[in-house]
Amino acid sequence: MPSFSQSPLEFLSIEEAGRLLRKKEISPVELVDAALARIERGNPMLNAFLTIVADEARRQASAAERAIRRGDAGGPLHGIPISLKDNFWTRGIRTTAGSKILANFVPDEDSIVASRLAHTGAILLGKTNMHEFAYGITNENPHYGPVCNPWAQERISGGSSGGSAVAVATGMGFASMGTDTGGSIRIPASLCGIVGLKPTYGLVSVAGVVPLAETMDHAGPLGRTVTDVCIVLQAVAGKYPKGAQAPDHRKFRKSIPRRFRLGWPKEYLFDRVDAEVRRAIDAAGKTLESLGTRIEEVSLPHLADSVDPSTNIAMAEATRYHESQGFFPARAAEYGEDVRKRLEMGREVRAVDYLNAFAVKGEIEKEFQAAYARVDAIIAPALPIAAPRIGENELMIEGEKETVRSALVRLNRPANLTGDPAISIPCGFTRAGLPIGLQLMGAHWSEARLLAIALAYEDATEWHKRHPILS
Repeated sequence: MPSFSQSPLEFLSIEEAGRLLRKKEISPVELVDAALARIERGNPMLNAFLTIVADEARRQASAAERAIRRGDAGGPLHGIPISLKDNFWTRGIRTTAGSKILANFVPDEDSIVASRLAHTGAILLGKTNMHEFAYGITNENPHYGPVCNPWAQERISGGSSGGSAVAVATGMGFASMGTDTGGSIRIPASLCGIVGLKPTYGLVSVAGVVPLAETMDHAGPLGRTVTDVCIVLQAVAGKYPKGAQAPDHRKFRKSIPRRFRLGWPKEYLFDRVDAEVRRAIDAAGKTLESLGTRIEEVSLPHLADSVDPSTNIAMAEATRYHESQGFFPARAAEYGEDVRKRLEMGREVRAVDYLNAFAVKGEIEKEFQAAYARVDAIIAPALPIAAPRIGENELMIEGEKETVRSALVRLNRPANLTGDPAISIPCGFTRAGLPIGLQLMGAHWSEARLLAIALAYEDATEWHKRHPILS
């Protein structure tokens, strides 16, 4: 395989890069050039980007450099190169949603997220590859090709925000924005060894995002550190309700409590978990306990009952959207087989099953709320496995056969159903050198606390400092 060198610039944190920019020790032009060089060398191998806007990125970098020289440096994202998943509308830049149907779609306006990031002075490098219409979790795209895992190119990146995760993990930009309907931020974050946050439902606007399932769609950041994710969240988030604490990356370390209470779920979330993953999560728990965290068992007795209801909601809403746009079934032949089949399945969801799913949703929300009355967050694996091979459809976990789709989704979708925030952070590697992710879930609007717990763990470990080297 070709060599893929690492420059210190590309793996700075946003916090570090911003500090150097303000001191004028580096320039936005240098950061953009470094990121574009990584894209030029790495993208042919990994297929992380669908559209690259190099000329515009360099123009913006030059403008940011002039502003900094004048003493007009903005906030922490000013002059920082980032990317967007290709389902976020971007004015004048094609937005395919990973599909053939939208291959030539060029929006005439920005999504709310794209607009807010541009307002901060963040520099867009391009749009990242994704599972078609965000309706899948492997990022094996039949139209644009699969996104390869940077730790082992024969394995999946995870999806549907796989291009975003690979771009961040490999230094092709400092952060990215993804979407998450059944784990599509946390899955690739876990498989690629970075941090991915699904915020509280509605905190980050999905206006101008090609939807999957409107009552479960979330937008959130992917980054190499917890602080980087917090910085991006602050830039794109809406207002918190009265009484809720908004996260502030500047006050992070000062605000970390000496003790946390974490819940260890006795049902569902630790069922059928690979032994290497389980050992990594157990070790993460012990690390947190060494920091003064108290871990206690919590019960979510009906969580397993949420599988079919959450699936019915997602399938029905996805099919409704595609029918409303005139895409399906009129242009069924233009979809990849996996997405087309799921849209067909969505037409079979009965109204009574869709409505009953929301009744189950209400019960599951009550169980989580009862747990959060006792603990600050719930700890679980982000995924029960490390990255499967590209093209692999089934696998064995603890002696039981399971589809790849089921294995990757089942520990993530509960937080989409409830709308609670959830984060995946690196917590280890398998013997084969594949990343493992730890998931933390919290109550609505508890991002500040969730990020503080994640930061406490990150500060105590070195996992986030490892970067893939392709050679």
